[in-house]
Order: sequence, then structure tokens, then C-alpha cells
Amino acid sequence: MKARIVKIVSKEYTLMDEEGNTFDSILTGKIRKQRVPVTGDIVECKESHGRYVIEKILPRRNEMIRPSVANVDQVLIVMSVKDPDFSTVLIDRLSMLIMKSGIEPMLIVTKTDLGISEETEERIREYERGPMKVIRTAKGSLNPEVSSFLEGKISVLTGQSGAGKSTLLNQLDPTFHLATQEISKALGRGKHTTRHNELHKVAGGLVADTPGFSSLDFAHVNANELGNYVPDFLPYIGKCRFNDCIHENEPMCAVKQAVEDGLIPKERYKNYLQVLQMIHERREKF
Repeated sequence: MKARIVKIVSKEYTLMDEEGNTFDSILTGKIRKQRVPVTGDIVECKESHGRYVIEKILPRRNEMIRPSVANVDQVLIVMSVKDPDFSTVLIDRLSMLIMKSGIEPMLIVTKTDLGISEETEERIREYERGPMKVIRTAKGSLNPEVSSFLEGKISVLTGQSGAGKSTLLNQLDPTFHLATQEISKALGRGKHTTRHNELHKVAGGLVADTPGFSSLDFAHVNANELGNYVPDFLPYIGKCRFNDCIHENEPMCAVKQAVEDGLIPKERYKNYLQVLQMIHERREKF
């Protein structure tokens, strides 16, 4: 039978069948030597001597490295307007890595009830005018669109610690209780209790809540492909004078022209150039 891995703790694997039933399983020795299973994997398993055994991991449609989740439909970047502050650098770097994994990014803006500065409001509107789906949420009120986007899909929530990922999940599904803690004022960042990757049943879909990240790794991204992972650039990719244009110093670049014409936000382009510089510096080191 086929099932999906929804939880991994040590060498115990929790599977979910197509009817939504969950049961524990173990790996066969053969698989253990071939591939490391991750949450979200579709597997073939059978019952043997009173317990289920995973016999085969089916090909992955896509895969995220941090966190390790496979066959993801969408990643929701959760970003608060303050405490912690709204960061376009973080949003753009996350969306680049998400798109490199072949997954669609979405932006959930939280804590809008705390008040939004003029600058932050303009940054949010730039995303709303762009191709990425943006949903605003506030304490005590939840945009019904969030639930509709989760239904029937495998979603990953990521973003800063303290931005309200767990609170959002608790609002979406009152039966879902993920331990949360208030922001540590002394540290200026959230204290999160997520310990492992697990897919939770929320709003008719499966959601992976992930710990706050410490770094974003562009080690496997090259300069020539980076522009393909910026949603705002996509309408202009392939329209530059040079096929190998990286939208930096080349003449007759469609992306740079779109920035000058106000079709791509300057902030988006600035954040792109920062990552491009990181890639250049890494290449020079080696």
C-alpha cells in the first residue's frame, strides 16, 4: 500500500494513508542503505509480523533541504510587521531558495494590528502588486483566504522566530496546539519549541511548521540561474540582449530596464544584487 511519511522521530516513522489514517512503521535494511527518508515522502509499505515496514521510497516531485520536506505544494513565508521587524532581505532570499526547489512561495504578513509604518506599508504593497500571493493577518482576526490555500495541499511555514507561525496555525485550527512562547525582549527574537519536522493536519491540508533559521545557504546557486528565482523578474527573463545576462552590468538588460520603468521594485533588485555579490565572492574564494 502507498502512504505518506508525516512524522520522523529517531527510527520511528509515522505514515498516513489516503483515508487520513496514521500508523507507525520502520524501514527495511535495504532502504536504510540507499536513501534517507524525509517528511513528505510517498512510500510503499506492507504489514509484516504485526507492524508496518517501509519497502520503497517513491520518486520525489521536489525537496527542501532546510527543513527536510519532500513533495511540497507551497511555502508560506510568515513575516511580522514588527517584533521582529519586517525584512524584505529575508523574504527575497527565502523566496529565491524556495523557487530553486521548484516550489511556489507565498507571503503571510502577521501582527498587522500592531500598526504599520509608512515604509513597511509601501514594502508590503510592492509585494501585493507583484506576482507573489500576499495575505495580511491580525491578532484575533484571520483572513479566510489562508484556510482555502491550505486545503488539500502540503504546505511549509517558514520565517523569523517570533513572527507568529505557531499562533497562525492555532488560529487556523483550534484543535491544533503547538507550544508557543512570547518573544524574548532581552534577545529580541522568538523562543520556539519546534523540535522535529512533522506534517500536521490543519485546515484540510498538511502543514510543516519549521524552527526559525540561522542562515540561508546559496552555495548551490550559480549567478546565471539566480534571476530565474526572483518572481518579479520572470516576465523579463529571456528578453535581454545577451542570453547569459545576469542583470548586473550588461547593456540592454530587460530586468534593469523594468527596474528603471518602475515595473520591478528597486528594493527587490537591490536584494538580488546582494545575493549575486555573495555568489561572486564565493567563486573568487575557490
